[in-house]
Amino acid sequence: MKTITKTYAVATLLLFAFALPASAQSSKKKVTKTTVTKKVTKTPGKISSKKVTYKKPTKKVVSVRTVPNKQIVKHNGQSYYYSNNKFYTSSGGRYITIAPKVGFRINTLPPNYARVNFNNRLYFNVGGTFYIESNSGYEVVQPEIGTIVYELPDGYEKVTIDGLSYYEYSNILYEKVQVNGSRAYEVVGIIDME
Repeated sequence: MKTITKTYAVATLLLFAFALPASAQSSKKKVTKTTVTKKVTKTPGKISSKKVTYKKPTKKVVSVRTVPNKQIVKHNGQSYYYSNNKFYTSSGGRYITIAPKVGFRINTLPPNYARVNFNNRLYFNVGGTFYIESNSGYEVVQPEIGTIVYELPDGYEKVTIDGLSYYEYSNILYEKVQVNGSRAYEVVGIIDME
C-alpha cells in the first residue's frame, strides 16, 4: 500500500512539474498577424535613374551660410557636415542640404528616430534616412525591399516608372500600402544613379 502511495505522489509531482512550464510557456507566446494590402504591381527593385520621371522636373535647392555645431563626416575622401539631423556639402562658401550617402556614420542618433524591424534586422529611421548600429555608432544604409514605414519623410517626391506612381526620397522608392487597415509605405525599390 505504501509503495502505491509513493508512486502516485511521485507521478503527481512529475505531472505538475511538466504541466506548469508548458502552460507558462504557452501563455507567454504572442502571435501577431500582419496583413499587408497593396495594388498588384511589378515591384521595381533596383532601377536605373533613366527610367524615373519626376512630377516636378526641378527641385528647389536650399543653401545656408553657416551650419551651427557641425560635425565633420569624412566619406570617400570628401568632407561633409552634419548638424541637427541634416547633412550638408560645401559649395561656393555656402552649405547645401543633401541626402546622406550610404556609408555615412554618426556617433549618436537624434531623439526623433523610429525603430523599424524587418527580416530580423533593426533599422533606425530618422526622417527617411535608415541607420544600423555599427562599431559604437550608426551607419547610413539602404533598407531592404519590403521594409514598411508609416510616414513618408519630408521632402519626398512623386515619381512614375513605366506608368506606375511611387514616392521617392534619397533614391529609395516607396509604394502606398495598407497594413492591418492603416496606411503605410513599403520600400519597393532603389534608384541606381550610375
